[in-house]
Amino acid sequence: MTEQDIPARLVELLTAEQESLGAAWVETVSRTLRGRISLAELDRELRELYAALVEGLRGGGLDWQGDAFAEARALLAELSRTRARQGFTPTETATSVLAGKDVLAPSEETSAADIRAYLQLSKLIDALGLFTLEVYAKTREEIISAQAEQLMELSTPVVKLWEGVVAVPLVGTLDSARTQVVMEKLLQALVDTGSDQAIIDITGVPAVDTEVAQHLLKTVVAARLMGAECIISGIRPQIAQTIVALGIQFGDIVTKSSLADALKHALRRGDADVVRPGGRA
Repeated sequence: MTEQDIPARLVELLTAEQESLGAAWVETVSRTLRGRISLAELDRELRELYAALVEGLRGGGLDWQGDAFAEARALLAELSRTRARQGFTPTETATSVLAGKDVLAPSEETSAADIRAYLQLSKLIDALGLFTLEVYAKTREEIISAQAEQLMELSTPVVKLWEGVVAVPLVGTLDSARTQVVMEKLLQALVDTGSDQAIIDITGVPAVDTEVAQHLLKTVVAARLMGAECIISGIRPQIAQTIVALGIQFGDIVTKSSLADALKHALRRGDADVVRPGGRA
């Protein structure tokens, strides 16, 4: 059997036992996934993949990157993305493809020519398995990136404290990416609420260094360009000492030790009427 004859022989072998081999493939993978996906869904996925594999061999030989295997690659990409979103591990995902090698493995009665054909099929399945892992890894990266963006959004809320006063309570490290999110949300909140006073509270920021200070100053400048004045609150004694030691200058930016002090200052600056308990102004 020549190299050119191998794809045709594989198509013949796989077509002759398509029903039994497909069922064995589904059963092998279902044991690995331990019921985390319905048997009907798994049966549909793998039988479609089996058929696409046969068609690829029939139309494109052993070149899995060729046009003949486009359907097989599309099915594998969808399988990988689905498994990644469902929380399956890379091993569980790759097994859905690589289990085909065990199912299609030759027996003692297999001829030498067919064993040679199987070895070529094994290499093809390995390549498709690696393709599956690549798509899985890319999808997981996209999911993690999206989750990180969502967490960043949740960790930088803009709160309306009073008429004309909004606050951004920051918790955790302030880096360039997060500064951009803070700017965007703060500026949008200033527009939405018509506020002209903004409090940036850093009580939850563990440390302030030169880089963090620069990020804060950029946010203040951006707010000022929108016509709002900023107050930085949460300047604890340790942070104050660090700022002095580093020689960081906040210029004419008002700083307060607590959010409450910052709110009082904002209300006085805006000539707001503060109603005390009991109805006294």
